[in-house]
Amino acid sequence: MLMRVPYLVSAAALLGGLTSVGGLTSIGGTATEVVVAPAMPSAVTALQRSAAPPAPATQVAPPVEKDSVRFAIIGDTGTGTSSQYEIGAQLTQARQTFPFEFVIMLGDNIYGSERPQDFVNKFEKPYQTLLDAKVPFYAALGNHDDPTQRYYKPFNMNGERYYTFTKGNARFFVLDSNYMDPTQIKWLEEQLSRANDHWKIAYFHHPLYSSGEKHGSEVDLRTQLEPLFMKYGVDVVFAGHEHFYERIKPQNGIYYFIEGGSAKLRKGDIRKGGPLTANGFDTDFTFMLAELGKDAMRFQVLSRNGKPVDAGTLQLAAEPKRAAEDKPASR
Repeated sequence: MLMRVPYLVSAAALLGGLTSVGGLTSIGGTATEVVVAPAMPSAVTALQRSAAPPAPATQVAPPVEKDSVRFAIIGDTGTGTSSQYEIGAQLTQARQTFPFEFVIMLGDNIYGSERPQDFVNKFEKPYQTLLDAKVPFYAALGNHDDPTQRYYKPFNMNGERYYTFTKGNARFFVLDSNYMDPTQIKWLEEQLSRANDHWKIAYFHHPLYSSGEKHGSEVDLRTQLEPLFMKYGVDVVFAGHEHFYERIKPQNGIYYFIEGGSAKLRKGDIRKGGPLTANGFDTDFTFMLAELGKDAMRFQVLSRNGKPVDAGTLQLAAEPKRAAEDKPASR
């Protein structure tokens, strides 16, 4: 049984009353946690109010395939600071060019207190335009999240610490990496074993692979999860926790990403010349966009000023042999 940092703030008595308000690569330097002041009312107003819709983000690439699954990825978001509002504004702009259907959240959704007004200021207001457009958000729990967040309706967790959902030809497996108990492992294997979806995507808070100086790879969690990912053909894994963006070199046929810099930033925290890093960015806040097509995933990463940080096309791997296929034929 693997148990991580305890959940920090209790909000069990509060959540019941909540309602929804309807070149890029830079690695190095001394690791510094960036503290951004809370967004002042005037700054928030400037980001939210506009006489006309925001201009399209000119450096965002549009989708390539007609019936692809399109989504955004954000992590370590719930600060209520100006950086979160700025990323929220960029997401709104990006959606005009890249019309993503939903957003996945990689944990640490609400930092600090979790009063009703905190959910408003640290989630509903920063992403108000998207919420008003009925874009759903699907959250995973981070180590700074009270587990009662699973009852907060806009996070679409339906009261569960871990869950699965489908979009088009893709199935998403959302895990609680704070407490990887045998019950959750058993549930995951059962869900993976019966999934015949074209794409299998897993996401959770703690990264199995990381070049971060502060935290680094969660090797014990990797020991529990990666054999199942390999056995049942998980294609892509997203995690947060590290306050930067990193694309990991493919590991055992699986693509790994870290996106924990959507409102928090730890400058210079990616190890220089590390063996895991395919690309990394630890000098500004970021978010990701992804398109799951017939044979490939296309992704792009942008900073809070809308500039490209990383982009690429990853080919869908062949399905692994299932255990049943490996059994000798009966005579």
